[in-house]
Amino acid sequence: MTLKVNGQSYSVQIDPRATLLDTLREALYLTGTKKGCDHGQCGACTVHINGRRVNSCLTFAAMQQTAEITTIEGLGQPAQLHPMQKAFVEHDGYQCGYCTSGQIMSAVAMVKEPWGAEDGDVKEAMSGNICRCGAYPNIVAAVQAVRRIG
Repeated sequence: MTLKVNGQSYSVQIDPRATLLDTLREALYLTGTKKGCDHGQCGACTVHINGRRVNSCLTFAAMQQTAEITTIEGLGQPAQLHPMQKAFVEHDGYQCGYCTSGQIMSAVAMVKEPWGAEDGDVKEAMSGNICRCGAYPNIVAAVQAVRRIG
């Protein structure tokens, strides 16, 4: 089967039961997407499918053959960070960093969704992404900074 990830087509032979998360990490070696709970509860595995945020651990790769998949590797590069990646650095929106890729992917999609302008709205919108280190105030500050830019 063929998957289009970060603008590039990949031919892979995988078990039809393989999740998108495992396929990204183990077949395509795109390890920026993290395996946290593997049950869709922590959001560490968040990627974009056709621009919408999705828990890749709950999605079969075989079902995404016509989709545009974006991972953290496709969002920005160290020399040219996405504005949300820059904001996370500027606002120290991470501690151990394990959840950061999922947080950033979710935040990038969230700013395009119809949420309110308050910090509480950001917290609700990001509630599917857990940070065990408790960097939530800094994550909210980063998201709000990007929202102010527009």
